[in-house]
Amino acid sequence: MTSPPNPDGLLPLPVATFHILVAVADQDRHGYAIMQDVAARTDGALKLSPGTLYGSIRRMLEEGLIVELSERQRPDEDDERRRYYRITPFGRAAAQAEAARLATLLRQAKAVGLAPGRA
Repeated sequence: MTSPPNPDGLLPLPVATFHILVAVADQDRHGYAIMQDVAARTDGALKLSPGTLYGSIRRMLEEGLIVELSERQRPDEDDERRRYYRITPFGRAAAQAEAARLATLLRQAKAVGLAPGRA
């Protein structure tokens, strides 16, 4: 029996990868919706270009972080060219590991006065 892959081996996640995982963590989304979600969550500080988005999605599919859905959510209301993506359990574990890594870095920065607040 093989053990499940360890998400720690992917850390640190590329910024775009982490933001894409956050975007699909609570609902399935198509590419353009992912771009909009990332821009909204970052108040426009991060705007994924189509090249960055779809290059990241390709790698994330290969790594098993997300899957492409075979069925669209609302086929009668949706453009058939859209591809929807869903986070996998491994993708969720990788996003959680990255969030924990970032939280540790923030705690360390706070402890030495580099971030607001105290650890």
